[in-house]
Amino acid sequence: MTTQRLERARTAMRDAGVDALLVGPSADLRYLVGYHALPLERLTLLVVPAEGEPALVVPELEAARAEESGAHRLAPLRPWSETDDPIDLVRDLLRRRGAQDGRLALQDRLWTSFTLQLQSALPGAEWVAGSTVMRELRLRKSPDEIRALHEVGTAIDTVHAAVPSLLRPGRTEAEVGRDIAERILVDHDEVNFVIVASGPNGASPHHETGERVLQAGDAVVVDIGGTRNGYCSDVTRDYVLGEAPDGYAELHAVLEEAQEAAVRAVRPGVPAASIDEAARAVIREAGYGEYFIHRTGHGIGVEEHEEPWIVGGNHQTIEAGMAFSIEPGIYVPGRYGARIEDIVVVTEDGVERVNHQPRRFVVC
Repeated sequence: MTTQRLERARTAMRDAGVDALLVGPSADLRYLVGYHALPLERLTLLVVPAEGEPALVVPELEAARAEESGAHRLAPLRPWSETDDPIDLVRDLLRRRGAQDGRLALQDRLWTSFTLQLQSALPGAEWVAGSTVMRELRLRKSPDEIRALHEVGTAIDTVHAAVPSLLRPGRTEAEVGRDIAERILVDHDEVNFVIVASGPNGASPHHETGERVLQAGDAVVVDIGGTRNGYCSDVTRDYVLGEAPDGYAELHAVLEEAQEAAVRAVRPGVPAASIDEAARAVIREAGYGEYFIHRTGHGIGVEEHEEPWIVGGNHQTIEAGMAFSIEPGIYVPGRYGARIEDIVVVTEDGVERVNHQPRRFVVC
C-alpha cells in the first residue's frame, strides 16, 4: 500500500469541494490504508483533510492491530482510551485543519449512532456521502488491481475444479460447504461465502447452505468466494449428481448462451443496462424470462459487491478498467436452479475473463 491512493482521494476531494473525508471500518478503509478494522461499538475513523496530514482514530485496544496492518505509515494513529470521547478527538483533528465547519464526506456505511454523534458535534459542517469521493477511485481498477483479480480468480477456479470430488449422494450441503471452505483457505486469506444449493434449494439464489442431504439426480448450484491479498473472488458453477432432472440440460444450454451473449456485449462505451439485456433477451426468448429474478452482475474488487451494477435501467457507461460479474440465472421454484458466474475485466477494446473453469454443468 502506498500514498498514491490517499493522494488520488485528495484530488477527488478538491474536485468535489470536500474539505475532509471521514472513513470508518469498510472496504473504503482497506482500500485507502490497508487496515481491516473491526466494526465495533468503539469508533475507528480515518480522517483525511484536503490539506494536511491524515490521521487514523482507533480504540487503544485496537492500536496494535492497526499498526500491524501498516496503516500508521500512511496515517499516523490517534489512539483513544476507554474514558476518552473519540468524537471530541475527531472534532479536534478537523478544527486543527480548519475543516470543522467545512464540507465533510462521511463514509456511506458508517453506523448511524456514529453519524448522528458526528453531526451533533459539528453543527456547522455540510455533510455529503463518502462515495462522492470514493466512487470514482474504486470504479476503475489499476493494472495492479487487475492483476490481483486474475490471481484470486485462478485461486477460486482451482477450488471449483475440486468440487465434483466432494459432491455425492448421502452428504449434506453443510458437509460439502465445510470442505469447500477449507479448500478456499489454501490460497485465499479468508472465506467470504459458500453457497451449496441442492435440488429445489437451487431455486433460491442466496440459499443458506444447510442440512439437506444430497440425492441422486440433484442439480446443485455452487457459488463461492474469498479474499486474497485484499481482492475478492466470486464464481458460480453447476453440478448434477448422476442423471440430470427433466428439462435441466435444455435450461442450462439456454443459460450458457445467455452468459456468453452478455460477455460478448461488454466493451467500453456501452451502458451497463445493455449487458443485462443481452443475457435477459436470450433467457426471455427461450421462455424462461420469469425465472431470471436478479441483475446480471455486480462490480467486484476490495469488496465482493460494489459498483458498477449490471442491471436494467442503469445507464452508467462501461469503461476500461471496470471489473464485474456476469451471472445470469434461471430458477424454477420447487425443482432446481442454475447460475453461471464469471468475473470479467473491461479492456480498452473489449473484455477479458478472469475465470476459466468450464461453464457446462459437471456430472458427478
